[in-house]
Amino acid sequence: MKILIADDHELFLKGLEFILQSEYPDADIALAKDYTEIFEQLKKANDFDLIITDLAMPGANWLEALQHMHNLAKDVPIVIISAVFDKEIVRKTIEVGVSGYIPKSSSNAVMLSAINLVKAGGVYIPHELLNDATDNKEIADEFKKLKVMTEASHTSEAKKKLTPRQVDVIKAIARGLSNKMIAYELGLTEGTVKVHVTVILKILGVTNRVAAVMEAVKQGYITSSDVNL
Repeated sequence: MKILIADDHELFLKGLEFILQSEYPDADIALAKDYTEIFEQLKKANDFDLIITDLAMPGANWLEALQHMHNLAKDVPIVIISAVFDKEIVRKTIEVGVSGYIPKSSSNAVMLSAINLVKAGGVYIPHELLNDATDNKEIADEFKKLKVMTEASHTSEAKKKLTPRQVDVIKAIARGLSNKMIAYELGLTEGTVKVHVTVILKILGVTNRVAAVMEAVKQGYITSSDVNL
């Protein structure tokens, strides 16, 4: 696994590198100290599996920087770790396709849990913002479902069903479409698709997209003829 991490505070950057190297000893970790260095790294080697970056850094406006990073790295998931904790900013980052937003005040365990969720194809939103992270009704509803599913016990929770929209998403996943392609086809934002994917994984009790497709076939949401992975 190849990870690019970026922060303009060297102490935090080195600390994050140590945490990630301890959790993923075989990972190849590259460092950047601002957005300019991120762009240079992505132009040099566009084979990263994950990008983890601070939000407010020199080199570019954060919103423009995230959009440019997506253009350079296409489907590489991006996780923000930031001291900025504002629901409007979180909403904007998710809607431009960021896969996770982690407050810098989070514990190491929370950070690693969030990163593992993103690696599994989901999106991480701080629990404090799950109820009102966005004014977009569809994605707000999905955040609320995430909160319920996160807090509920898996053993005592009643079995949940995929919604018609989630079935549309799993059908698109079964055809091998990326989140960006699904968003275009279904008329959604990429951030909304990522939230749907996270909810689908939790409902089906799996940790990745391939397993989700197999479980969806098993449970009758889609048929084997829908699968073209």
